[in-house]
Formats: sequence, structure tokens, C-alpha cells
Amino acid sequence: MAHRRSVARGALLGALLGALMLTAGCSSDGDRSAGRSAAPPDGGHGPVLLDVDECGSRGHNPRETLCTRAEAVARVIARYDGRPADGPACPLTTDFVLSVSKSRETGGGDGQGEGYACMRNLEAPHPGDPGGGGGPHTVVGDCVRRTGDGRVKETACDGSGAYEPEYTIGSAHPDRARCPAGTALYVRLPGESPVGCARRV
Repeated sequence: MAHRRSVARGALLGALLGALMLTAGCSSDGDRSAGRSAAPPDGGHGPVLLDVDECGSRGHNPRETLCTRAEAVARVIARYDGRPADGPACPLTTDFVLSVSKSRETGGGDGQGEGYACMRNLEAPHPGDPGGGGGPHTVVGDCVRRTGDGRVKETACDGSGAYEPEYTIGSAHPDRARCPAGTALYVRLPGESPVGCARRV
């Protein structure tokens, strides 16, 4: 009787261990599957190419990458469909604008003209900042030079750009009449005060 009870206990123990191993195996597979689905795809790609808060790499053909990787150079601070000339304006802190595709569809596509991303460098310099010499917008605090065709072009106020600054924009107003005395140049600006009042540097 004792021998049969021992055999029965052994069989029961073996069955329980087998069940535990099977359960552990299922949990392990489940965890790996969940890990794959929860982990960011290769390069940090999401359903939209260069969506808000995603980052782009360096080079002439920037691609989306994880913001923590060494090749990441700028973060998307706004993302719109269409063309920059037709759609909403990028934020004033934008350093540069990239034309990108609206979505990452099967088979890909060139994505030309489908959308645009407003980019902000992860590190200085920031050409979009006042005086920085670049960016899609000209704002108060920027410096400009005449181009010879009746236009002006932004240049770095500290003289670090290819051209020396000629004028600095000190204020902005709804119309020219409100510009201060000594204004030497009127520059078109974005927003509700579209007249930039510039004085010679």
C-alpha cells in the first residue's frame, strides 16, 4: 500500500511539474510576442513617416530614426499634409522643413509633395531662433541683407553666416505708420503684425 501511494504521489507530482512547465512555456512565448508588439519598429518608424515627436537622421536624404540614436539630428515639432506653400505655417521655432510622405504604406512610394514636417534641431545651432540666420520664418530679432532684386534674405546676426547682416528687425506692427523713427527697411513677417521695422546694423 505504501509503495502504491508513493507511486501515485510521484505520478501526481510529475503531472503537476509538467503542467507548470507547459504554463511557463506559454507565458514565455506570450511575453516574447508582447515584447515584439510593444517594442518600437526598426528605426523608430510608426504608421506615419516623421510624425510629431519623431526624429530624422543626418545627411542629404534624412530618414526617420530613434531620437536616442547617434544619427538623429532633429525632432518633428509639427506635421501637416499637403505642401508648405498651401498648408498651415510651421511654428516660429522651426529650424527647417522637410517634404515627406503622409503615411508608410505597403510597397512604399516616393512621397513627394504629400506632406511636410517642421523640424527642430536636437542641439544648437537653431537657425529658426531670432538672429539665427535661417528657418522658414523671419521674425523680430532676425537680421537680413538685401539681395539686389528688391528682396531681403535672412542672415546670422553674429556674422557667422556667408553674408554680413545689413539690417536688424527691432519690432513688428500691423502697418508701417507704427514703425519707430529711424526705420530703414520694412520686412514682411508672419502673423498679425506683418510689418517688420528694421534698422541698419
